[in-house]
Amino acid sequence: MLRALEGDWAVSADLLWRQRNLMLLANTLSLTGGVLLVTTLIAFPLAWLTSRTDLPGRRIFTLLGVLPLAIPGYVLAYALLGLGGVNGTVAQLTGFVIPRPSGYWGSLIAISLYTFPYLYLNLRAGLMGLDPSTEEAARSLGSSHSTILFRVVVPQLKPAFYAGMLIIGLYVLGDFGAVSLMRFETFSYALYLQYAASYDRIYAAWIALMLLTLTCSILFVEYRLLRGLLFHRTGSGSSRTFQPVKLGNWKWMAWGFIALIAVAALVVPVWTILFWMMRGFDASIWSGLAAALQSSFIASAPAALLAAVLAVPLAYIAVRFPSKTNNALQRTAYLGYATPPLALALALIFFTLNTAPFLYQTLILLVIAYALHFLAEAIGPIRSSLYQASPRLEEAARSMGLGPVKAFMHSTFPLLRNGLLMGGAIVFLSSMKELPITYLLSPIGFETLAISVWSYSNEAMFAEAAPFALTILIFSVFFVGLLFAREWKRT
Repeated sequence: MLRALEGDWAVSADLLWRQRNLMLLANTLSLTGGVLLVTTLIAFPLAWLTSRTDLPGRRIFTLLGVLPLAIPGYVLAYALLGLGGVNGTVAQLTGFVIPRPSGYWGSLIAISLYTFPYLYLNLRAGLMGLDPSTEEAARSLGSSHSTILFRVVVPQLKPAFYAGMLIIGLYVLGDFGAVSLMRFETFSYALYLQYAASYDRIYAAWIALMLLTLTCSILFVEYRLLRGLLFHRTGSGSSRTFQPVKLGNWKWMAWGFIALIAVAALVVPVWTILFWMMRGFDASIWSGLAAALQSSFIASAPAALLAAVLAVPLAYIAVRFPSKTNNALQRTAYLGYATPPLALALALIFFTLNTAPFLYQTLILLVIAYALHFLAEAIGPIRSSLYQASPRLEEAARSMGLGPVKAFMHSTFPLLRNGLLMGGAIVFLSSMKELPITYLLSPIGFETLAISVWSYSNEAMFAEAAPFALTILIFSVFFVGLLFAREWKRT
């Protein structure tokens, strides 16, 4: 805001009321709405099939619903671009040329295939937690399966819908990788273009404020929609387990639907990456791959450690000393996550240039930006571990003469190990995949895996981008597998 207000008022007014801003607003909102619609059409049927039916192979299909998280949006965009065109994968294998996706539809497909697991996981958890007694009551009154689904089940899933849609909406608003590769101008892409191509950054600051306004609007709408919702049991009795819906011959259609999702979200991108890997590339790429992997690690590992350290006191005061003030303090950590990455990076650039120019384009600033942006991801696992650690352990330690800090370190901190490891691992992987913050804040010549994939793909050098995309994919699949291990044991 300070940077935007530095400009002349007449100039600023002209910048605000440009016709191009309306176009950017329309593009951003249409892409957000389109992604929310497509992800709902994918996630809801998949969640229902894997949680409420007798479909054979539900455990495998549940994993398929999570694995697309391992392929970032810009990697999916790279795969789609490498698939079409005269020199694309399909043309070289079959001789049939398909159009190379671009613009709105290319961005919509790439982002939807990456983000639908966020909604799927929320809906599946919501479906598995519903009390079937309400459905049984509706069935006893003569309601059909479709009526029960849309008038009884779906209304109780509103919190799950809103939670998943909030994450997806914030991601779409802040996405830069997929829209830039697809050449579709949204606020995020325009912010990057204005920053990279102009010496006058005032317009870039105004675009960032417009983007932040959209973000705050989504947060406000989600808060208003959730206010007053109540779905827990209010009468006596205990909830029962549901009886799986028998699909019968419909299972073939269900398998076809899941196969289509798996092919689009997993098979096509992996196949495209491997195809371009086998096409060959300059051997010097291997040295660049090693350097990019090292750069990604030396930036992501300290960020994960810093985020975990910052998350402990925020989670601690919220769990041990609950109050409106402390809960609000903890929720400030989510501001960094809700802020679009390019806007956050631009703010840090303006801030450091005016207050601490020695930090500009340094690894320290990049690590701080990662930690601030992904701090919310580290708080959740640590907070869960704190809920499981009895406060009586600290009380016993204090009774033995230890001070507050020593009592915490000796009694409670060892019990937070799993939460710290999980929170740090989440931040580490997110930082490894992060593109816009890395692109604007990294030191000169600092090439990470994400930047390499985006740079080569931006120049249509798909063979050169393949090793970097594959490395990201391997890291991500391994991480998603670790997250899913507990779910696999339960099912």
